Amino acid sequence: MSNAPGGRLRLGLNIDHVATVRNARGGPHPDPLRAALVAEAAGADGITAHLREDRRHITDADIDALMARLTLPLNLEMAATAEMQAIALRHRPHAVCVVPEKREERTTEGGLEVANDENRLAHFIAPLRDAGIRVSIFIAADRRQIEAAHRIGAPVIELHTGGYYEAGLAGDAAGVAGELGKLAGMAAFAHDLGLEVHAGHGLTYDNVGPVAALPQIRELNIGHFIIGEAIFVGLPAAVARMRDEMDRARAAR
Repeated sequence: MSNAPGGRLRLGLNIDHVATVRNARGGPHPDPLRAALVAEAAGADGITAHLREDRRHITDADIDALMARLTLPLNLEMAATAEMQAIALRHRPHAVCVVPEKREERTTEGGLEVANDENRLAHFIAPLRDAGIRVSIFIAADRRQIEAAHRIGAPVIELHTGGYYEAGLAGDAAGVAGELGKLAGMAAFAHDLGLEVHAGHGLTYDNVGPVAALPQIRELNIGHFIIGEAIFVGLPAAVARMRDEMDRARAAR
């Protein structure tokens, strides 16, 4: 897959929150696999699912079903634990994104601390890479973390866009500009190191454009907002609208 800047920006749909709704009732509906198949027809380029250690939303059975039925690439988000490594090596999804994980958090709150854990993470991702799995590291737009991700042999990074989202939510125009500047600078820096750059967290119709316009970014992973919008307009329309927002931003840059 080319790492040249520009080109069509891929959309990965995170289906975790479909499972959250299902698990609130304890039955089989709504089905995350069905959401993934609908998203494919609507223009998504990949599916992301976070198998948490406490299985609060996506379950092992969901991963089994996705691997058996999904034709889009599956990006398995997971913590850097021996259990999760074994699951990834058994299933061999298209991609694994290594994320920080705390039991008490509602969602992933920040990027992975790579710089202070290089040796362990290098040994953790090596078998995944050897198995042909594309390994991504979810990190802040921070030079130190990007350099560390590069040193441990991760071919892909995903930049955490939560600060950009939070600044917009607070109406902080200067904060938005500052966060976008960091994302732009660090995306360019990572690309110059030879890393493929992705981004995600808190992206919406209103704020996705400036991030989608960054030429070094090759993929956006978006979940909560699209699943929330699907309540009102349906999942195909919500995915298609996000796809359109991304494409228009890319074409206009």
